[in-house]
Amino acid sequence: MEKSMNSTTLARTKSEQLVIETQAAATPTSKSPTMQNEDAPITSENMGTLSRKSSQRMVVGASPGRSSGGNKNNTHIRKARSAQVKMDVEELSNGAALSRASSASLGLSFSFTGFTVPPDEITDSKPFSDDDIPEDIEAGTCKPKFQTEPTLPIYLKFSDVTYKVITKGMTTSEERDILNGITGAVSPGEVLALMGPSGSGKTTLLNLLGGRLIQSTVRGSVTYNDQPYSKFLKSKIGFVTQDDVLFPHLTVKETLTYTARLRLSKALSRQQNEKRAIDVIYELGLERCQDTMIGGSFVRGVSGGERKRVCIGNEIIINPSLLFLDEPTSGLDSTTALRTVQTLQNIAEAGKTVITTIHQPSSRLFHKFDKLILLGKGSSLYFGRASEAMAYFSSVGCSPLIAMNPAEFLLDLANGNINDISVPSELEDKVQVGNSETETRHEKPPPAVVHEYLVEAYESRVAENEKKKLMTPLPLDDEIKLKVFSSKREWGASWWQQYCILFCRGIKERRHDYFSWLRITQVLSTAIILGLLWWQSDSKSTRGRQDQAGLLFFIAVFWGFFPVFTAIFTFPQERAMLSKERAADMYRLSAYFLARTTSDLPLDLILPVLFLLVVYFMAGLRLSAGPFFLSMLTVFLCIIAAQGLGLAIGATLMDLKRATTLASVTVMTFMLAGGYFVKKVPVFISWIRYMSFNYHTYKLLLKVQYQDITPPVNGIKTDDGLWEVGALVAMIFGYRVLAYLSLRGMQLHRGA
Repeated sequence: MEKSMNSTTLARTKSEQLVIETQAAATPTSKSPTMQNEDAPITSENMGTLSRKSSQRMVVGASPGRSSGGNKNNTHIRKARSAQVKMDVEELSNGAALSRASSASLGLSFSFTGFTVPPDEITDSKPFSDDDIPEDIEAGTCKPKFQTEPTLPIYLKFSDVTYKVITKGMTTSEERDILNGITGAVSPGEVLALMGPSGSGKTTLLNLLGGRLIQSTVRGSVTYNDQPYSKFLKSKIGFVTQDDVLFPHLTVKETLTYTARLRLSKALSRQQNEKRAIDVIYELGLERCQDTMIGGSFVRGVSGGERKRVCIGNEIIINPSLLFLDEPTSGLDSTTALRTVQTLQNIAEAGKTVITTIHQPSSRLFHKFDKLILLGKGSSLYFGRASEAMAYFSSVGCSPLIAMNPAEFLLDLANGNINDISVPSELEDKVQVGNSETETRHEKPPPAVVHEYLVEAYESRVAENEKKKLMTPLPLDDEIKLKVFSSKREWGASWWQQYCILFCRGIKERRHDYFSWLRITQVLSTAIILGLLWWQSDSKSTRGRQDQAGLLFFIAVFWGFFPVFTAIFTFPQERAMLSKERAADMYRLSAYFLARTTSDLPLDLILPVLFLLVVYFMAGLRLSAGPFFLSMLTVFLCIIAAQGLGLAIGATLMDLKRATTLASVTVMTFMLAGGYFVKKVPVFISWIRYMSFNYHTYKLLLKVQYQDITPPVNGIKTDDGLWEVGALVAMIFGYRVLAYLSLRGMQLHRGA
């Protein structure tokens, strides 16, 4: 009997099934406390309460886990209906959605003034929550539990903040205002959004508040717990840049683990640091891609949303008190952007202070912000609760004439565009008395006039009150205030730990480049061609030694040229990463520099060994252990010295085009002065050859191969070669000291 009923049910259409079975299964039950009145009208006031902190959220749907009747049919009804009845908050607020929802296919009766739900269907109803947002497929199972451990609360205040830059031309210099008297405040547990059109000063204000601009160019007051900025705050601030600066060949897990080992307290063990990284991975929903490489322009890796969450994880792993984010939703789809903002909301609710710039959020994103600063041309147009922004602009005479996204409405005002927006009476008067050119533009005031009006309205209505509020001292203990004022930096790891971690990270990141098939093919093919050209050359005759001298000179030139142009790219390519990590005080510059230069050595010395193994025996050079290993040691010294020159040029210029040009001229000069092409160099320019690593390498190779052989080849004395070794060692250290001083003098960020 039951089977026949089920087959009959499947033969019906879904709408008929739900209508008939709902009427048959409905039994009198008590009303859910979440539904105050089944016939209560849905008004704009009701819908306005659907914010993330509202406890009066409306829902239509039944839990599939319960059955009021206790039979299988009712369970089937609820499962089918719960999948269809769940509706999005925005669709409930939309009259068209309500009209569509009045279809009998849902088994419900909707109208523009209210809706009726069968009593048994609302017994398990619950308020809307952010869990109702469609799950981001790439995010996995995200269970927010963000850093519930206690952290230092930081109240950020800023008043009359002004920032100017001087642009220098060929003959004159011009002073340009970027920020004009910006005032605001944000407390722990709040998310402050900086919104405005492109070029309005959002990123500049964010960098200023995050301590990443030189204070000498800043005017106004910026305080953290009523104290000025100090180096101690670097360990309490997380800063997510707009660009996702990550190493492409590291996996998600490796990236977060290295960050944890560098930034977390040295009191924690390695296992505890790795556990923290795993916790962050699961909190951000990255468990599905934790073993996937980050990827880059030419390397396939994680998606854009996952990459952004990795950047956020790099900062929240230290449990920061302040978190700054520069346009974290740029380039993301709406669902991923919503998940990202939900992540920020969870972080704030754990007692953190969150400040983010945002360009043009959706209406759902906009309502998740606690506070809002609207910027236009560097001036503040609004500061206050995000939920009160529309009411404020309505009070100054600017209201949308059609239904529109609040963020879109605010950006139009910030741009001075008041199409589809009511014109305040003061601006109408200016239009009427304006010239005819202005009147022809549909009697709309120009953007400059709108901007000036909004700035004046903010100054007269809001600014003074906010400044008075900022004057009120915070109810904090003096101990907490003084702790923020501490000028002592807090390093997460010791110098030796930093060096070891950066050394391992460098080898893992660059092993893909050094062992690429292109590079291996380049070296081995060159070695084979040289071996064939000098196949079993004769070293006993004078002419044969002259031929071998040409081979030795080419070896000196090749392993002088190759490392220079490899090392030139080191610091310019990593400048963004170095700036980001040094600004966060992740490590000392000396530890980074030494780790960066030494981590290249094991990888740089593998290919020369393969090269010499091929060339040395094919060319028939001295077949004994001593000369072979001495030749290899000579080539190693040449490579390390040439590497130092490349590092120095790259670190000094920090521009690949200029660095490549300078390196080309330098290497060519060293090659010409290397002692093979010109035997007698004029005295006034002979000093160049003593700076050439090609010259000293060539002499050493000749002395190793033809020691105790007369007459000397190319007039070079076959002594012990200590002078040449000393010169190469001096170049190895001298060039690297120059590179380090260049990095130290480069202004990466304040305090770097």
